[in-house]
Amino acid sequence: ILLSLDRARGETGWRLLEKNLESGEPVEAQVIGRNRGGLLVAVEGVQGFIPLSQLGVPVRSEDPQAQEKLDKLTGRNLRCKVIELNRRRNRVILSERAALQEKRAQQKERLLADLKEGDVRHGRVTGVTTFGAFVDIGGAEGLVHISEMSWEQVGTADQVVKVGDDVEVYVLKVDAETKKIALSLRRLKPEPWQTVTDRYQVGQIVNGIITKLTTFGAFARIEG
Repeated sequence: ILLSLDRARGETGWRLLEKNLESGEPVEAQVIGRNRGGLLVAVEGVQGFIPLSQLGVPVRSEDPQAQEKLDKLTGRNLRCKVIELNRRRNRVILSERAALQEKRAQQKERLLADLKEGDVRHGRVTGVTTFGAFVDIGGAEGLVHISEMSWEQVGTADQVVKVGDDVEVYVLKVDAETKKIALSLRRLKPEPWQTVTDRYQVGQIVNGIITKLTTFGAFARIEG
């Protein structure tokens, strides 16, 4: 009777990976090498593969620094999900991106359950658009509409924030059904009209900008 410990470990590994594929549970994969298409990994005693498109931070093959970026991952453990399994072809495909997306979704659910209107949270700007800015507040992104960026008029959102900025935001609304979060920057600052009498008195002469002409007079802007 000839016995093999190596094949026994491999058999156990395939069975565990089959369970992971069915349950969707993530696995720990150790990076052992790379090729032009992605990373070679060892997972449960079986060799697997993570395509470039399935990395947590996708790497494009035409990127001149792609191979250098992949080399830096050698020896690291990555949390992945099994997305394809073919034992006959000895094929195991994994996705770090899918595992990260699932983890982020779980974090978002916990955050939405805990978040309340009126809360003040620390966040980081992840995107700037024509209608506002998206801010990550620890597992979920909320939108600061351009109208909530400042008490003064704002032409474009990038006049106020840039991607990567750390900001304090005020939670305006949490919609558990649509999973949308409305945030504000200006609500953390005093409204100008609340303190206008501290800065101006009747008879005071100030500089202003004419913003509109009508048949009954002109509108002028002072401050914001």
